[in-house]
Amino acid sequence: MNLKTARRHPPVTPPVRPAGLWRRTLDAGARLLQTATPLKNFDVYVVGFHCAKGRPDEQMEAHHYCRIVGEDMLQCALFDGNTADANLIGVEYIVSEALFEEFPQAEKDYWHPHNFEILSGQLVAPGLPATAEKALMKLLINSYGKTWHTWHTGRQEGEPGMELPYGDPKLMWSFNREGECDPALARRRDEAMAIDTRSKAAHRQDFLALTHPQHGVDAMATDFPAATPVPGVTDADRSR
Repeated sequence: MNLKTARRHPPVTPPVRPAGLWRRTLDAGARLLQTATPLKNFDVYVVGFHCAKGRPDEQMEAHHYCRIVGEDMLQCALFDGNTADANLIGVEYIVSEALFEEFPQAEKDYWHPHNFEILSGQLVAPGLPATAEKALMKLLINSYGKTWHTWHTGRQEGEPGMELPYGDPKLMWSFNREGECDPALARRRDEAMAIDTRSKAAHRQDFLALTHPQHGVDAMATDFPAATPVPGVTDADRSR
């Protein structure tokens, strides 16, 4: 993460005892003997918004720390902030359109489309120069994500969620029309992190020629009846 990236603290702090014994044990030598090799290459940082599938009011800011597995996949650990005390809230797998199209039809229902997030400017890579961020977003055009949240901690400046990761994991979804993401949620993130979403959206309009209809665009259309469709974001099943 770029050191100039704005700090976003988590909405909740778990009601647990300080990690005194754990820290003393590690200080006794484990830190010198152990490695965190699997975490080494989780160096792609993007921030967006997630909504629980079928639950339009359950929205939150999600900080993704991703590892590039290859041309067709990223694996991401999800947090509710970008500080040392951020809570681990879930995972997301991101795949290319080509890999997604190989999935069985039943599997495709778990994967949300990304084109609106990119074209709208909602998905950002804090700290990257504009040209590098745009290149990253271009690679994500027509991609899909499978996201499970294990902990709904709420919103940084809004009503906090659960203090502990209770309940079943929840399948999360993307926003696919203007007006689906809570304006207050987006505004608070943008103000806190000095993000100009409109400028980013305008800067990405040349991606329109690259977009394809995607599966899942209409999956939550009835949950947001007043939302407005945008060019470049079309449901693949509707377009047939």
